[in-house]
Amino acid sequence: MLILASASPRRRELLTQAALNFTVESADLNEDLLPDEGAAAYVQRLAVEKAQAIWNRHQSHDSGGDPLIVIGADTAVVSESNILGKPVNAADARRMLQLLSGRTHAVLTGLAAVTRKGAISEVEITQVTFDVIKDSEIDAYIATGEPLDKAGAYAIQGYAARWIPRIEGCYFNVVGLPIARTISLLDEAAAGLAGS
Repeated sequence: MLILASASPRRRELLTQAALNFTVESADLNEDLLPDEGAAAYVQRLAVEKAQAIWNRHQSHDSGGDPLIVIGADTAVVSESNILGKPVNAADARRMLQLLSGRTHAVLTGLAAVTRKGAISEVEITQVTFDVIKDSEIDAYIATGEPLDKAGAYAIQGYAARWIPRIEGCYFNVVGLPIARTISLLDEAAAGLAGS
C-alpha cells in the first residue's frame, strides 16, 4: 500500500503518470525553517516529517502481505542563498520573481520513503535559468493567480515557461516530484521490506 503524503495536485499527477497505485493524504506540519538550517537539510527534513506523520496515522494497517510505504516530498526554490517557498501574497510573489529574473537558481526537492523499517531520504537538485522579466510581465503573470501557490512563485509547466531558456537536471523536479528518483527510492524501500 502506497500513500503520497502531499496535498500537491502536481505530485499526484506525476505519480499517476508513473503508473503507480496510491492514495493521497496531507500532513499538517509546521514548515518553519530551523535556525542555521540549509535548504537541502530543510526540504529533506520536511519530506521525512510529512511521510512519518502519515505513517504514524496508518501503522496499525501495515501488514506483511501489503506493507505500507509512505512517500513524502518538499520542494524549495533557492536563489542567492534565499529559500523561496510559496508567496504569502501578490507583493511577495513579485519580490520572488524579481529575484529570479535574469539569474540561475536551484530547485531542491527532498524525498522520503517511510516504512516499518524506518525512513530513507534524498535530495534532488535542478538548476533553472530565467531570462530577464519585465515588470509588466511579472504583473500580468501575478494577475493569472498561477504564482500564488507555487514555491518560488512560478510553475515551469505553465505561463512561466516562456522565461526559462535552460535547465540542468530533472524537469519533473521543478514541477514538484523527480519521478525517476522517486521510483528508485520506492524500489529501495520495497527491497528493504522484502529483506525483513
